Amino acid sequence: MEKGVNIGLMGLGVIGGGVAKALMEKSDIISTQAGCPIRIRRILERRRERATVVGVDATLLTDDPRHIIDDPEVDIIVELLGGEYPALDLIKEGIIRGKNVVTANKEVMAKHGPQLLSLAGDNGVDILFEASVGGGIPLIAPFKFDLAANEISAIYAIINGTTNYILTRMAREGVSFHEALSHAQGLGYAEADPRNDIEGIDAVYKLAIMATLAFHTEVGPQDIYHEGISRITSLDFRYAQELGYQIKLLAIAKRSGEAIEVRVHPTFVPEEYLLAKVDGVYNAVQVEGDLVGRVLFYGEGAGPSATSSAVLSDIMELCRRINLGVKVSHELHLDPTMSIRPVSDIETRYYLRMSVADRPGVLAQITRILGDNLISISSVIQKGQSPSSKTAEIVIMTHPAKEAAMMKAMGEMGELDVVREISNLVRVEG
Repeated sequence: MEKGVNIGLMGLGVIGGGVAKALMEKSDIISTQAGCPIRIRRILERRRERATVVGVDATLLTDDPRHIIDDPEVDIIVELLGGEYPALDLIKEGIIRGKNVVTANKEVMAKHGPQLLSLAGDNGVDILFEASVGGGIPLIAPFKFDLAANEISAIYAIINGTTNYILTRMAREGVSFHEALSHAQGLGYAEADPRNDIEGIDAVYKLAIMATLAFHTEVGPQDIYHEGISRITSLDFRYAQELGYQIKLLAIAKRSGEAIEVRVHPTFVPEEYLLAKVDGVYNAVQVEGDLVGRVLFYGEGAGPSATSSAVLSDIMELCRRINLGVKVSHELHLDPTMSIRPVSDIETRYYLRMSVADRPGVLAQITRILGDNLISISSVIQKGQSPSSKTAEIVIMTHPAKEAAMMKAMGEMGELDVVREISNLVRVEG
């Protein structure tokens, strides 16, 4: 137990408060494992009442980030402010001033991760970000170290607990999307403004980080196609179960030759797959490598305790390095030959549900359009929908087809006078 390490904590919200409490309540255990005493020297927080809520000394609080960045006694900046700004600028300034950084900021790392890692390397420090993806599930370290010898071929991930909870309730109880969302908000799983979760944006940030590490290619949020879950209905779950599938919001990254495809969207997953059995607020990330085969990381992907666990792990790792006088910076060695495949070029299977006129010859018109676009049908379900309106519901499962061809066929089918509505289109994996 040699030199102590001083922490400059930025943010005393849910996660920051959890980290501060753990550092106080588990001080002996954490310091012993880290190899030196760990002290909170200063906390950036404007809300003075947070000190009382968390139980920290109010004299540690400051509303000026310079009191942390310019303090020569601060060894590690722990950024838990969230959002892109001012977090990005504060992290950069801290690195330039020779501070190691721990962050849980998925937006900053998704948009600026490679640049920050390079800046840290130039300044002889490191930035650790285990908590930015998967909460308490170890993911970043395995990609950086344990799986480094592998050529990763694919990542399939359920990495947003809010959407997984909503879809689980819809599947089990047959409730509507809006009912399930309202319940999630009541339990605190969903924000009052849930857009980042239900539109897949949160999952996009996390996939960008994982794909960049796994494929050694800079993948930004702007490179990732995404769809949310708001169009999924109880009818889609009914058909999915009839066909042997579950519906999950999947984040997918695949290697295909010298290109990778990255996308986030609702997906039909075969019910026998492990990912299909991941329910509630839990997350799971399946990684496929040439040496390790298929591995699955599973656990609570969010929440103050799980996320604090990852933040504290990074703090302890940096403390060991500081105590031993070891400087390590993990710069990314990017492959300039890899490119991002446009979503129009991907090939997958599709589930298509539409409302049509209930009369002879309708299915023939639809199958002709699919055939003209080189889309082969795997199965068809047709059910009467409304005798009074003389409509029927058709569900089609396709064989693998190009996305561009499917979009073109959708446009042509939408122009048929016998098609009342194209109700949903969901991609199928497995």
